[in-house]
Amino acid sequence: DSILKITEDTMPGELSNVTAGRVANIFNLNGPNMTMDAACASSMAALDYAVLGLRANKFDMAIAGGADEMMSPPAFVKFCKIGALSADGSYSFDERANGFVMAEAVSIYILKRLSDAVRDGDKIYGVITGIGLSNDIGGSLLAPNTAGQLYAMRAAYRQARLSPSQVDLIECHATGTPTGDPVEVESLKTLWGERGWSAGQCALGSVKSNIGHLLTAAGAAGMMKVLLSFQNKSLPPTANFSKPGPKVKLSGSPFRVQSKCGDWASRDGKTPRRAAVSAFGFGGINAHVLVEEYAGAFFPAARRPAAK
Repeated sequence: DSILKITEDTMPGELSNVTAGRVANIFNLNGPNMTMDAACASSMAALDYAVLGLRANKFDMAIAGGADEMMSPPAFVKFCKIGALSADGSYSFDERANGFVMAEAVSIYILKRLSDAVRDGDKIYGVITGIGLSNDIGGSLLAPNTAGQLYAMRAAYRQARLSPSQVDLIECHATGTPTGDPVEVESLKTLWGERGWSAGQCALGSVKSNIGHLLTAAGAAGMMKVLLSFQNKSLPPTANFSKPGPKVKLSGSPFRVQSKCGDWASRDGKTPRRAAVSAFGFGGINAHVLVEEYAGAFFPAARRPAAK
């Protein structure tokens, strides 16, 4: 009687792709279903596939996001052995950063082409304008590098036809490791260059400081945070930040860590609030997504129809 009964619903724990299949089956969805594995960038890889499918008219709606359960003893042992976990907390960008804290989460969103969502009267939380993915160049599993991160970031901005200085908030990967956080900040500084911005104009944040590192669901949780920030017109705080780490060079840069909740005002009452979400996977894959609020009249100049 103590042995658990084995059924078809036992298989998602053994074969991750079955999870997506069961969801599609329960809700009678007849489009393609799959589980993406890109480590901590998995949910962003799923988002990229969904957007590509919508643009190619393969389907008219997509359900994407991420879910993770990593509380088993072997997971803790492995991450401890490679020195990735913190013993006392999640300190993104902070001088106390000494590793990440594992967490569990599910974060899901529905995606449609903007024209279809407007036509159908849907509540629109945000509009995805650019997605870039890449792999670290010559890096190792535990050593991210700026070259790989910049490749993904620049691809996203090219696709969105935006400059970095047009973004007000960057939801960073920032897991709270003394190596990863400084590299990410340096990548962003290189991306922005030396001109076209004022000191501290762009807020940096990481939801991992609030709820821990969600691993494969990390990017989806960051995206959800940004979408809710649009809705509430506020800049949410990054917890446990008091002083930048010795290698996190923010002074005189375009960036500040958003350590307190603040109002998020539109720049001129006409320009939409814009944000970026990064998710960098264990193993070298990088994802950077640009998203902006939808407010009806807002429509980026680069994508407006030509005046007649």
